[in-house]
Amino acid sequence: NKYILSTLHADPNLLALSQMTFTASFGALKMYGPYLLGVGPAQPSPLLTQRWQDFTVDMFIVGIMRVLTVVLGLVSLKYVAVSFTETVKSSAPFFTVIFARLILNERTSMMVNLSLVPVVSGLALCSASELSFNMIGFFAAVVNNCIDCVQNVFSKKLLSTHYNYVNLQFYTSAAALVVQLPYMLYSFEWSAAQPSSALALALLVNGILFHLQSVLAYAVMGLISPVTQSVANTLKRALLIWLSVLYFANPVTFMSALGTAVCISGVFA
Repeated sequence: NKYILSTLHADPNLLALSQMTFTASFGALKMYGPYLLGVGPAQPSPLLTQRWQDFTVDMFIVGIMRVLTVVLGLVSLKYVAVSFTETVKSSAPFFTVIFARLILNERTSMMVNLSLVPVVSGLALCSASELSFNMIGFFAAVVNNCIDCVQNVFSKKLLSTHYNYVNLQFYTSAAALVVQLPYMLYSFEWSAAQPSSALALALLVNGILFHLQSVLAYAVMGLISPVTQSVANTLKRALLIWLSVLYFANPVTFMSALGTAVCISGVFA
């Protein structure tokens, strides 16, 4: 994502639209492909057991959240380093505990709550000493983090009712695409676009990887609690932080590195 935005100078909205288009298209193939090819049944529709009005509300809510998380995440990457964005997102377990309690009435132990103290402390330390700090990027990363946590908890609730991970992934992607497309067509500066074969190839690879990540996230979500998934995601973020530092050669202060380490260690405490 950072490479496409910074090196190829793609618009965040274009990248977000590309990701949603790919994952919705692949999701449709997974849902209806076997039936259309005559090799198997289509995936069950939640409309068989759910009212249309309830389905529409569910998809509108999740669709809005999916668009916001993708766009805000890309906006954050446009303004700050990948390592800083992922450090902010490493505080996800803190927010997930709160939203899981409010939405799912899921309680966590005192030890889990205490382990979140270094998460917040490390994030504050990292933010205060981050060389690439930018208020727009920081705000986008924090809001993205909160919405992503709400989306995960709400999706977990849906998975326990009328949905499985295949149809939930497809319908939420399609809903997000429907929500995003009108805004994209209205706001995108087509005259400023710089199409190239390198950008097209990058968007193709990015779209495929985004879809695989999306499917895997929903599949795992159906097996474990939102808090456990949030903690597991932090391992991915730790890897992304240091890979981005090595690849983009971002300058990192001692205090910023210490804050990142404290934040991640709090998650695994």
